[in-house]
Amino acid sequence: QVQLVESGGGLVQPGGSLRLSCSASGRFFSIGAMGWYRQAPGKQRELVATITTDGTTNYADSVKGRFTISRDNGKNTVYLQMNSLITEDTAVYYCNARIRIRPTTTTTYDYWGQGTQVTVSS
Repeated sequence: QVQLVESGGGLVQPGGSLRLSCSASGRFFSIGAMGWYRQAPGKQRELVATITTDGTTNYADSVKGRFTISRDNGKNTVYLQMNSLITEDTAVYYCNARIRIRPTTTTTYDYWGQGTQVTVSS
């Protein structure tokens, strides 16, 4: 009943920029923290950035100063602005959202997007 749809991935040269978007749709009560994770071939999935409902952010050291996470609560959307991209940023990027489904319970569940490929190459 909940879907996260990502967009904005693609091929970019080193030093370039991309902006990823992820929107939640379906029936749910509310969205809590949202974030972005990535997984490169042969590596484990790693945290890129997270943002809470009140705007508190957290970044991996490898992207700090280059990436910016933001959200639009009215659109149920989280964004990742990626600047000064380097080849090491190449990965499949997944968005994540902690979602409360029902107003009658406080239980939350983590939902994941389908992933979007980001390739940084000259």
